[in-house]
Amino acid sequence: MTRFLPPLPPYPHSRLRRNRRDSWSRRLVAENSLSAAALIWPVFVHDEGRKLPIPSMPGVFRLPIAALIDAAGEAESLGIPLLAVFPAVPDAKKDPEGREALNPENLVCRAASSLKKAFPGLGVLCDVALDPYTSHGHDGVIRAGYVDNDETVEILCRQALAEARAGCDIIAPSDMMDGRVGAVRRALDGEGFAPVRIMSYAAKYASAFYGPFREAIGSASSLGSADKRTYQMDPANAEEALREVALDIAEGADMVMVKPGLPYLDIVRRVKDAFSMPTYAYQVSGEYAMLKAAAAAGCIDGEAAMMESLIAFKRAGADGVLSYFAVEAARRLKAG
Repeated sequence: MTRFLPPLPPYPHSRLRRNRRDSWSRRLVAENSLSAAALIWPVFVHDEGRKLPIPSMPGVFRLPIAALIDAAGEAESLGIPLLAVFPAVPDAKKDPEGREALNPENLVCRAASSLKKAFPGLGVLCDVALDPYTSHGHDGVIRAGYVDNDETVEILCRQALAEARAGCDIIAPSDMMDGRVGAVRRALDGEGFAPVRIMSYAAKYASAFYGPFREAIGSASSLGSADKRTYQMDPANAEEALREVALDIAEGADMVMVKPGLPYLDIVRRVKDAFSMPTYAYQVSGEYAMLKAAAAAGCIDGEAAMMESLIAFKRAGADGVLSYFAVEAARRLKAG
């Protein structure tokens, strides 16, 4: 008796949808995962006595230090390891030289000190740049109509030391001056702050996505119609980003950052592949504002888009993400 094998099905034996069928199998084969430990929360502080909303960033506030401490308590309880502190400095304390940046009792230093006293196990990151403190809104001092690189770097070293003395755990030079990472590293080491880490804004682009941030810290009106293209990177360039990162690593950066985030995922991937360094991306204010606006208009599911955007950074190779969604996302992760 002749036995016949059943005919082959009209589709391939390999069906990738099998692993997508159930929630448990989707989780089992997921190539990347997001946890609160990968989130860094940028926060804005001011010296006014109450929380003030930032209109272009729904759900984000300028916080007095007391409210910052309360917010930090929730962040720590959710497993967020690091806060990045940005000041909204009153115009009366700004000048062309950014002198308030060197004041050991300035807003950032007081906030960092208060955070470390309240939560010794919570990391505190402080930017090193002069734009919150200058009356012209630039990241350095201006000489003959141009941001002077070397004089700015000398000031940044003094700013970094003031922040380290206040308890800052990570110094983050965001100014894009040449040579500033090495200079800051030497300054920190020379004053006994060798344990203080440097997360460099290694590839920071002259982006249109920074507008709400500049409103939040009060530098938008100072900067006016000027731009920062003489020191921040051209969005058209990718190879240059690798050169910038290589220089910062050689100068002593412990971690590197790409800013902005989603429009530059290709840069995140190339940096991670090229250097295998702890690599971070900043989901900047404009990205946050766009997602919030689209959700408010009913165009997208805001929570789903938030989580999808954050996993995109992990997929691109980022070890962590600075995001204004950090607490909201950590709550969602905790809820399961």
